[in-house]
Amino acid sequence: MTAGDRGIARTGWRIRPAGLPHPRPKPKELAIPLPTPTAPDRPATAEPAPGRSLQSLRGWLAWGVFVGLHVGCLLVFAVPATGAALGLFAALYVTRSLVLAGGFHRYFSHRAFKTSRWFQFALGWVGTTAVQGSPLWWASNHRLHHRHSDTAADPHSPVARSAWWAHIGWVLSQEHRGVDWDRVRDLARYPELRWLERWEAVPPVLLAGLCYLAGGWPGVVWGFVASTVLAYHATFSVNVVCHLFGTRRYATPDHSRNNLVMAVAAFGEGWHNNHHHYPSAARAGFRWWEVDATYYALRALSWVGLVWDLRQPTPRALAANLAAGHAARQQTSPRNAS
Repeated sequence: MTAGDRGIARTGWRIRPAGLPHPRPKPKELAIPLPTPTAPDRPATAEPAPGRSLQSLRGWLAWGVFVGLHVGCLLVFAVPATGAALGLFAALYVTRSLVLAGGFHRYFSHRAFKTSRWFQFALGWVGTTAVQGSPLWWASNHRLHHRHSDTAADPHSPVARSAWWAHIGWVLSQEHRGVDWDRVRDLARYPELRWLERWEAVPPVLLAGLCYLAGGWPGVVWGFVASTVLAYHATFSVNVVCHLFGTRRYATPDHSRNNLVMAVAAFGEGWHNNHHHYPSAARAGFRWWEVDATYYALRALSWVGLVWDLRQPTPRALAANLAAGHAARQQTSPRNAS
């Protein structure tokens, strides 16, 4: 079992709806028929014929939206950069990037903290407006990445495949288009999250409409289209840069690396070697100087009671499995001197 497996396996827990005392008995299994699970180590494509056809259609539509948004960025040269448009651009880029990192990644994929049912759905809704799929799809593929990081079964490894594949190719491919329901059974019990998977186009379309009402066409082009594409490439760059360039504090079985530039650009996600060492932690920056804006945002949310029980790496975990250079420095540090 890899570190990623242990991190995911350790994170089972129950969501406490707002207003109810804690702890509460385990909720009954929701009577929602789940699709037949696929093998956990294969792309989720083995569905009945009608399901495959629908999945293929959704895949081609997603491909068209992805390409269309990139082409749409050229419209920034055709519309004025108004104050409202630039304000929407900044607000939506920062907000959605933080929700992708804190919600889709650290919460849905790794269960690094707890929250209420309504705020869980809010994280899922806002994250889905970034047009990176639903929480179920995102978590399904990310858990596969940790299970088989930098091997042929990794959906986006620049080591096993190529930098192009890890950044763009896997997104355009039909290979990982479906959800492996067996990997996300803990999430699939919630009908509202299954609704987001089925109707993932609704949140971004509504957001684009709100951008039009707030700023006209400049609001759509700058506030929705440009910020969405920038968030795409900030997220996807972590897959590439943080497996090729940077430092390795921990001797993980993959090629994950810590990268300061990506940590700043991707709101803390660049401390990738830390994350692969202890995936279920709510913070990726393990040292005081390792800036992690996503963790700071989660701490702020915990102060107002929207999230709680943020998981932290233990001192023993922080000192375990250090790479050779870091282990030598640890042994010769003044604190460890006899």
